[in-house]
Amino acid sequence: MLSQIRRVLFSAFMLFMAMFLSGCHYALLQPKGIIAADEKNLLILATGLMLLVVVPVIALTYVVAWRYRESNQTAHYDPEWSHSNLIEVVCWSIPCIIILILGTMTWRSTHTLDPYRPLTGYAAKPITIEAIALDWKWLFIYPEQGIATVNEINFPVGVPVDFKITAEGAMNSFMIPQLAGQIYAMAGMRTQLHLVADQPGDFTGMSANFSGNGFSDMSFAVHVGSATDFNTWVSTVKKSSNVLNFSQYAHLVQPSEKQPVTYFSKVTPELFDDVIMKSMMPTPMTDNNNAMQTQM
Repeated sequence: MLSQIRRVLFSAFMLFMAMFLSGCHYALLQPKGIIAADEKNLLILATGLMLLVVVPVIALTYVVAWRYRESNQTAHYDPEWSHSNLIEVVCWSIPCIIILILGTMTWRSTHTLDPYRPLTGYAAKPITIEAIALDWKWLFIYPEQGIATVNEINFPVGVPVDFKITAEGAMNSFMIPQLAGQIYAMAGMRTQLHLVADQPGDFTGMSANFSGNGFSDMSFAVHVGSATDFNTWVSTVKKSSNVLNFSQYAHLVQPSEKQPVTYFSKVTPELFDDVIMKSMMPTPMTDNNNAMQTQM
C-alpha cells in the first residue's frame, strides 16, 4: 500500500513539474492591461478559495485510508459511530463561508468588469474600433480614421479602446487574452468591449468560439505602441489602394482560411450598422442603395 501511494505522489509531482518546464505561454496569467490583470487576480483568488476545500479533502482521503487499513490493528474500531458535531460544523461552516466570499466577489466583479462599462480616469479620448466576425477572419473598421483592416489592429498604449462587435453569419467570440476577456459576436446584434493596454507590445487576438473549418486559424495581430506609432500606422493604411465598399465587402464575406493582413484606405460610411441591419433589410446591401440613402 505504501509503495502505491509513493508511486501516485511521484507521478503527480512529475506532472506538476512538467507543466512548468514545458515552455507553454500562459497568456491569461501574463496580463498587459488593467482589465486582464483584474480578471487574473479574480481567477487566482477564486481558485485558491476553492482549493481550501479540495486540498484538505484529498489529503484526508489518503490519511483515513492509511489509518484504517486492514493491517493496522491499533486503529480504534467503533461500529456504532454515526455522528460528530465537530465534523458537521467543519463540513458545513467552511463551504458556506467560501460560498459567501465567492458570491460577494462575483457580484462586485460583475459590475466592475462589465465589458459594456466605459473606462474612466484616462486623459486620452477613447478610440472606437468596429469588429465584424467573418468566416474565418476578422474585419476591423476605424470609423473616426476612415480606414479598415483584416486580421490586424493597432492602438496606442494607455488609451481606452471601445470595441463594437458583431458577426456576419455564425456566432463567434472575440478575445484578446492578455488585455481582456471574451465577448460574443452575433449576427444582427452589437456587443461591446472596453479595454486598455498598460504596456506596449505585440499581442494575439483570437476567436474563442468554434465556428467551422477555419476556426483554428481565426486569429489576429494586436500592436500597441506610442501615439506616434499609431499615427504612422494609420498613414500606412491610408496609402493602400483598397477601398472597402459593399462590393468589396461582399467579396470579403466569402469563407476563406488563413486570410493575410489586408488594409483598406477608405470605408463606406455606416458599413458596420448596415451589416447589423442586413438581416432586416428588404433589399440586399449594394453601393447603389447606399448612395441613394446618402442623398435622402
